[in-house]
Order: sequence, then structure tokens, then C-alpha cells
Amino acid sequence: MAFIDDIKARAKADKKTIVLPESMDKRTYDAAEKILKEGIANIVIIGTPEEIAANGAGYDISGAVIVDPFNDPNKQKYIDKFVELRASKGVTPEAAQEQMEKDYMYYACLMCKCGDADGVVSGACHSTGNTIRPALQLLKTKAGISSVSGFFLMEVPDCQYGEDGLFVFADCAVMPEVDAEKMAEVAALSAESFESFVGKKAKVAMLSFSTKGSAKHDNVTKVADAAAIAKEKYPDIDVDGELQLDAALVPSVAELKAPGSAVAGHANTLVFPSLEAGNIGYKLVQRLAKANAYGPILQGLSYPVNDLSRGCYADDIVGVVAMTAVQAQK
Repeated sequence: MAFIDDIKARAKADKKTIVLPESMDKRTYDAAEKILKEGIANIVIIGTPEEIAANGAGYDISGAVIVDPFNDPNKQKYIDKFVELRASKGVTPEAAQEQMEKDYMYYACLMCKCGDADGVVSGACHSTGNTIRPALQLLKTKAGISSVSGFFLMEVPDCQYGEDGLFVFADCAVMPEVDAEKMAEVAALSAESFESFVGKKAKVAMLSFSTKGSAKHDNVTKVADAAAIAKEKYPDIDVDGELQLDAALVPSVAELKAPGSAVAGHANTLVFPSLEAGNIGYKLVQRLAKANAYGPILQGLSYPVNDLSRGCYADDIVGVVAMTAVQAQK
């Protein structure tokens, strides 16, 4: 069974309610029709009757709940919650209502916060920042977590590395620069994500252009420090670094460059030293190896809120909704 088929089966076994706030994009309706037909999740689409009619024509979304942000009977409840959460920032009821009507992502997050939905998927026609900002303001991070990061679940065909070709790549979506502390936190969150989705033990490689001191540079020191922090702070995860990519994946190279490492040569969770490296890395594998790249999936938030690539297809939205539903089960 392919990875995404397993995820869909898990989503169907305990259906959750996922909000799609991008009613201005036809891909939303294409995806919603497929999700409802397969029984992957309950779907809420936020939009006015005019937006639904203009963009949803021709799609069967009869099983979806449509929430009109201007005439929703629950609207006052959400306004009150918005003010409660952001009163210290000077948010008034009038300002809350205006923001909710202008940006449906805020409305979607408030539905989660009030217990009327389990997760949100957005980003097909909005930036990552526009997806994450309302989530950070209204839903916050998990207890003990300082930042949000994003990963891709990579499914590489005919691949002998990782977990039969399955990998988590992080951070590929959120933080342009990470210090050693944040990189260690990304390692812990990524290990948890890999184990949750794949069901196997994560082996986390902290990647660099150096392996175990083979090069000297501040960027190398940062990765080595991150690995040391992760080992001390999160003793239950298998993590090592700094490791070059070949040392992380290839057993024969690992024996030469990092003998004795429990991770080197067997890594399935790759933590990149910067967003630049992570984003380039996942796109290289996706395009050159014809890999499936599921995500970006966000980690560290108190509720599952996930981003999409603005170049995504409807089937990509279906996959991310299934993964969001599985996150919500936990």
C-alpha cells in the first residue's frame, strides 16, 4: 500500500472535520468533492453564497458544510473568542469582525479554537505567512514549543534509503534561519512527525557540509551544537550530526566518515541547516527522483493547521487534508 493510501485509510477510520477557507479557488472544490466521495474527512468551506456559486460550479460539494462568514449564526461566538485571545493586543469586537470577514483563515482558526472543527488546510492561493500568522495569533504553539516549522513527507520510488524510500525533510517551509536551539527543536518535532505518520522509529540526521569535524566553520559548529542539544534535551530520539548527506544515508560512506554512529547510514529524518537548503533539497528530490512530496505539513502548533504550495493540484490538497485529519486524531 502506498503511503498516502495508508494515511487515507487512517483518516477514514476516525473522521475529523477539516476547514478549507479558500473558497475563491476552484481547486478547493475539486479537492472537496474527492475528499467527500472517498470519505476521508468532514469538510467545511468558508465562503459567501456568491463565492461558492462562482467558483464551485460543476463540483459536487453537497456533503460539505458551507459557512457564510457574514451570516453565520456562530459568528458572535467567534468574535468573542477572538477578542478574548487578542484583547492584550488591543483587538476590539469591531476589529475582530473586520479581520474575520476580510481573511477567512482567521475564521477557520476560530472554528478550531471553539471546538467546531479539528484542523485547517490553506495556502493554495495564499502565502505561507498568511497561513501561519492567524494560527500563531489564535491557536499558539504546543506547550513547551517555541516555534513552528514545516516538513515534507517524501516518498521516493525504488529507493533503498530511508524507510523504504520514506523520509521527513525539515524545515522546508517556515524559518529562513535557525540557531542551534531551534534546530534541535525541529529535530525532536520531526522525529515525532515521522513516527506518527510512518509508524517506524525515526533516525534523525542533522545535515551539514561537514561530517564529524571534517570542515571548520561557524555553520558547522551550529549543526554540531544542535545535535548535542537534541541528544541532551530529547534523549528518547535517535539523532546524530553534523553529517553530510551521503554519510547520513549510505552505510558504506557512514562506516568511513562516522563509524559507530547509530544514525549515519540509516537516517530517515533529515534536518537541514537552513530553510534555503531544505527547500532546495526537497524540490531536487521531488523533480529529479520523481518523488511524491506531501506538505508542507506544519509542526509545533496546538492544532493541526497545514500549508499548501501555491502550485498545488487538487490531489495535493486531498493528501494534505488526509494528513491533517491524522494529525487531529492524535
